[in-house]
Amino acid sequence: MAKNKTLIVTQVGSPIRREAKQRATLCGLGLNKIGRTRELEDTPSIRGMIDKVKHMIKVEEKA
Repeated sequence: MAKNKTLIVTQVGSPIRREAKQRATLCGLGLNKIGRTRELEDTPSIRGMIDKVKHMIKVEEKA
């Protein structure tokens, strides 16, 4: 059985003056304040969400 990878996502930018879709994507990732960190499963849907807001977040892979 394959071990699922996880990603550590931290918000580093503000959603102020961003498109509503980008703000909604941050909320979907569980981020809504600068400095907040979430540990998420590495799936194609999460990767797509990360790609939409990559300028406002920092992503690290957990070993």
